[in-house]
Amino acid sequence: MTAADSANRFAGTDRYIATDDLKMAVNAALTLQRPLLIKGEPGTGKTMLAEEVAAALDRPLLSWHIKSTTKAHQGLYEYDAVSRLRDSQLGDERVKDIRNYIVKGQLWHAFESNSPSVVLIDEIDKADIEFPNDLLQELDRMEFDVYETRETVRARHRPLIIITSNNEKDLPDAFLRRCFFHYISFPDEATMRDIVAVHYPNIRGDVLAAALETFFALRDAPGLKKKPSTSEFLDWLQLLMAEGMEAGQIRQIDDGLPAMAGALLKNEQDLTLLQRLADMARAGRRS
Repeated sequence: MTAADSANRFAGTDRYIATDDLKMAVNAALTLQRPLLIKGEPGTGKTMLAEEVAAALDRPLLSWHIKSTTKAHQGLYEYDAVSRLRDSQLGDERVKDIRNYIVKGQLWHAFESNSPSVVLIDEIDKADIEFPNDLLQELDRMEFDVYETRETVRARHRPLIIITSNNEKDLPDAFLRRCFFHYISFPDEATMRDIVAVHYPNIRGDVLAAALETFFALRDAPGLKKKPSTSEFLDWLQLLMAEGMEAGQIRQIDDGLPAMAGALLKNEQDLTLLQRLADMARAGRRS
């Protein structure tokens, strides 16, 4: 492998624990020059992956965070007709050049970048179902037309496009065919230990063992509406250390809930469920 090839391969970073499968997926997308579609539970590091890939490859990161109202053309550009009308009423000379009212989107910035970039299209499943298909041609051809100025914008370098989805809705088959897909599985205990070592290298071994035992038992509880995520586990660990909790205190479950459960459980249904399960277990032991 040449130095140039090595510089264009993702091998993980000191701040982000990437499995071999995930590193392979990033490098496959780079080789195939296709968008990388990343799915996984919320809190498994999908968005952070784009940040770390950009840092590892020494590329600029352009982030496009999708909302329910986002339209595909906004990633290319928007024409601000309202501002132009207002300026024309005020006699502003800017109205003579329509380019003054073209607002570039993140894909436009990526296409005109002097070096290859990483583009994050975050939570694509939040948008309308037609949103992915509306981007197909531009992502395939790496160019688009600006109708107001009658110009064509072509990519100087093909960016690495990383698309995240929380699987809230199905994506169109035509879009999926054009992507390299990877699902980030929830970390097992060994991987979680590696993740914790990055964030809290000085945590006591017995405290971490007790926290992991309690956390995975909580995730295994049947019927949870929202299982706690990796990011919530890290927040919980920070609270446990700040309070000086001992391993025995962490393992102690009161009314079915671990200490400072609000860092892990985010709705009243799950809190009530665990309390009921604890009551049923106590009743079973008495009978």
